[in-house]
Amino acid sequence: MSFVIERVLRSTPALSAFIAAHLADMQGTAPPESQHALAVERLFTPGIRLFATTAEGRIVATGALAPVEDGHEELKSMRTDPSMRGRGLGRAMLAFLIEDAAERGIRRLSLETGRHDFFAPARAMYGKAGFVECAAFGRYQPDENSAFMTLVPVPAIMVG
Repeated sequence: MSFVIERVLRSTPALSAFIAAHLADMQGTAPPESQHALAVERLFTPGIRLFATTAEGRIVATGALAPVEDGHEELKSMRTDPSMRGRGLGRAMLAFLIEDAAERGIRRLSLETGRHDFFAPARAMYGKAGFVECAAFGRYQPDENSAFMTLVPVPAIMVG
């Protein structure tokens, strides 16, 4: 399967639907105050870099980088279409985001994801890429429903 990862500079109906499905996926995984996925309009605020993977003429994955502080960014909106999971699209997006951050001199990448079983594959993928659990960062507060992970330093070349 061939796919392309490109930066997204404006919303489209397809992107809005994809992100809406991401938010719907999160319903029931934690209380509302513990759900930190961004709505599509928030993905186009200054400083956020949103990327989409397209394959077979449609969006099949997304990922974004959001500033936390100088030299530190957060992974946001990581999602692979459920019908396309298990094909390496998540790993490809993660590698792409790490490379993008490294090329811009970002020294630390962090993320927040859920602690429940639904998120276990994501936590495993991040762990294989070198992310380790850490304390809450940025504006987050400690939360029993959240797993916080970080990658320091951001490697110049992603292998995997």
